[in-house]
Amino acid sequence: MEFDAVLLLSFGGPEGPEQVRPFLENVTRGRNVPPERLDDVAEHYLHFGGVSPINAINRALVMQLEYELAQRGQQLPVYFGNRNWEPYVEDTVKTMRDNGVRRAVVFTTSAWSGYSSCSQYSEDIARARAAAGPDAPELVKLRPYFDHPRFVQIFADTIGAASGALTPEQQAGARLLFTAHSVPVAADERLGPRLYSRQVAYAASLVAAAAGYTEYDLAWQSRSGPPQVPWLEPDVADHLTALAAAGTQSVIICPIGFVADHIEVVWDLDYELAAQAEAAGVALVRASTPNAHPRFAQLAADLIDELRYGRGPERVTGPDPVAGCLGSVNGAACRPPHCVAREGG
Repeated sequence: MEFDAVLLLSFGGPEGPEQVRPFLENVTRGRNVPPERLDDVAEHYLHFGGVSPINAINRALVMQLEYELAQRGQQLPVYFGNRNWEPYVEDTVKTMRDNGVRRAVVFTTSAWSGYSSCSQYSEDIARARAAAGPDAPELVKLRPYFDHPRFVQIFADTIGAASGALTPEQQAGARLLFTAHSVPVAADERLGPRLYSRQVAYAASLVAAAAGYTEYDLAWQSRSGPPQVPWLEPDVADHLTALAAAGTQSVIICPIGFVADHIEVVWDLDYELAAQAEAAGVALVRASTPNAHPRFAQLAADLIDELRYGRGPERVTGPDPVAGCLGSVNGAACRPPHCVAREGG
């Protein structure tokens, strides 16, 4: 299967104080989120000058991916579009159409299956193509990559780097703690029995093994919504409290659920959780996410090569593997473990 462009599709984030509230209204549209809740979340962004790191990270990743593709002899332009803020994916796909792009591959900044982490991106693709009209390019979404060798090794290496910030005594007793974004339990069941949470747990097991850890914990972060709605637990703050009460003196936290150090990483972990750890007398260090690391661009290029050359998915295998979908075309609905068959391939 041949392509003439790549689309990097992401969540989006504000790049100035005046953009924070409109961005949050975009994110929560139709969800009946109280205005005071938006005010609370807005403070997280305003603490950092109203700028989310995510767009700058993605622009750097675009350049890294273009470079990596060129190294592989593929001179493909890489476009950038977002779901919730500029550059909106609808505008990007119209630009691709006007530039003569006929078929593009789509790499999303989420490693997982599940609704918000996979299927909603397919909806974004379908919406953007509809906005672009009958001459919209064909858009082929790449598969989730939670078990790709580069994904596993990047996090294993950043865990090692984070551990290096501890003293030898702290390292000896450090507890490895993985985190990912919590979702409502009902959402976790939407595309299959606990699909998202099982993928996160499986990836954590692969990364822990690659980093040399036989024991570790998994907790969830960044919960929002009414308290009567069940979400994935335990919450990372509650788990840190339990670890401290049990005598743990050092924790290495790995935000495996995120591919970029955006607000829910730098606020929830680097600011709030770090303050909690300091108050409890726990030494807390955090592993970095892939961000725009060259190996993350290599991962994206690997996924493109799987389609270009008809290769089978490259995966790390471990005990009790969890299925992931194979990608989708033009926003077709995703139903793991196998999504819609390729069209016009």
